[in-house]
Amino acid sequence: MILYSTKNRENTADLKTAVMKGLPDDNGLYMPSEIPQLPQEFLDNLSDFSFQEIAFTVSKHLLQGAIPEEELQKIIENSITFPAPVVSLDDKMSVLELFHGPSLAFKDFGARFMSQLMSYFNREEEKELVILVATSGDTGGAVAAGFYKTPGIKVVILYPSGKVSHLQEKQLTTLGYNITALEVDGTFDDCQALVKKAFLDRELNEKIRLSSANSINIARLIPQSFYYFEAFKQLKNKENVVFCIPSGNFGNLTAGILAKKMGLPVHQFIAATNANDIVPSYLKSGKYEPRPSVPTLSNAMDVGSPSNFARMNNLYSSTWNIMKDDIQGFAYDDATTEKAVLEVKNKFNYTIDPHGAVGYLALKEYQNDYPNTHGVILETAHPAKFLPDVERILGRKIEVPQRLAELSDKKKESIECNTEYKPFKEWLLSHH
Repeated sequence: MILYSTKNRENTADLKTAVMKGLPDDNGLYMPSEIPQLPQEFLDNLSDFSFQEIAFTVSKHLLQGAIPEEELQKIIENSITFPAPVVSLDDKMSVLELFHGPSLAFKDFGARFMSQLMSYFNREEEKELVILVATSGDTGGAVAAGFYKTPGIKVVILYPSGKVSHLQEKQLTTLGYNITALEVDGTFDDCQALVKKAFLDRELNEKIRLSSANSINIARLIPQSFYYFEAFKQLKNKENVVFCIPSGNFGNLTAGILAKKMGLPVHQFIAATNANDIVPSYLKSGKYEPRPSVPTLSNAMDVGSPSNFARMNNLYSSTWNIMKDDIQGFAYDDATTEKAVLEVKNKFNYTIDPHGAVGYLALKEYQNDYPNTHGVILETAHPAKFLPDVERILGRKIEVPQRLAELSDKKKESIECNTEYKPFKEWLLSHH
């Protein structure tokens, strides 16, 4: 498998280099040089395959022999260990539940696959690998759980102070061992900027083996394509299927586009955002204008400069007209989101989290114009991860999964830091 940089197709790497480096030297993002078509027989008979079998088939074709099949089989068996069930709301709307993994967020799929892949590639290395990851909420918990006690790998998680939920923060800051949390006095974009600067710092990279576990790493993106096939398999009505994706850094949507380009018959994608509506605005105007993020109820989507837009743009050959035909964008404020959480509970007796509620709003608005579609909303995190807000909105208690409830009494351990790069670099050098 050969991958290239979104900034220069001549800048190529093999899978190991792309996964272990995270970013090319030119600050682009790695993309597969070839997106293979899956066999039609496989696509026509998805219902005959288990989730693990689907994941193995998709990854085998995409990785094109970069990993021996028996090793790839082990990676899949050790990472895809929980379901992605589709729950029907009515005959036009379904919810794809992606929160059945250890950290109760969709990012468990990517984090666990990546930890297995990195562990495979890291077996012959003597120098420890340091994973840097910025999180706006769920990524950190998933990466922490996925890499916890992985030999030869340490994880440093940067998160914006006061801008993740209480339980999300506990998932980042209570494991210890090989997991360290840096509490940054800034926004997610500030955290992401620090991580990107570190990867481009030649001196730092000569002294420390660095890699990324954000969705900028291709190893996170590949497994996120698996559950689009798994969702499609479960649908009774497979005509005009639309996936509605609550979006922040746009890794999930990019993975959906990848699935479509591999042959999954997706009718259209919907990009649903909160007030940080950079991509919906681009889809309407053709002008891409990143700006500082603003805090919202759906905090994991508080991203003002979505990293994966570079991949989206690349997949559509930088052609706005083609992208906007495939993707429609919608954005909603917090007040509307709160009403949607309540509406979904009252109308369907389903408890949805604030991110999923943004997806519900977008799908509902889309289906006003396109009623002959079946929409699948990606429910990216368990509502209990946003317990105070969801219970306040619903006016009632909701059930908290035991593995989340147990975190409440655990002691938070984080290192406070500012948004300046120099002290961050000095800390990395002195601790690794």
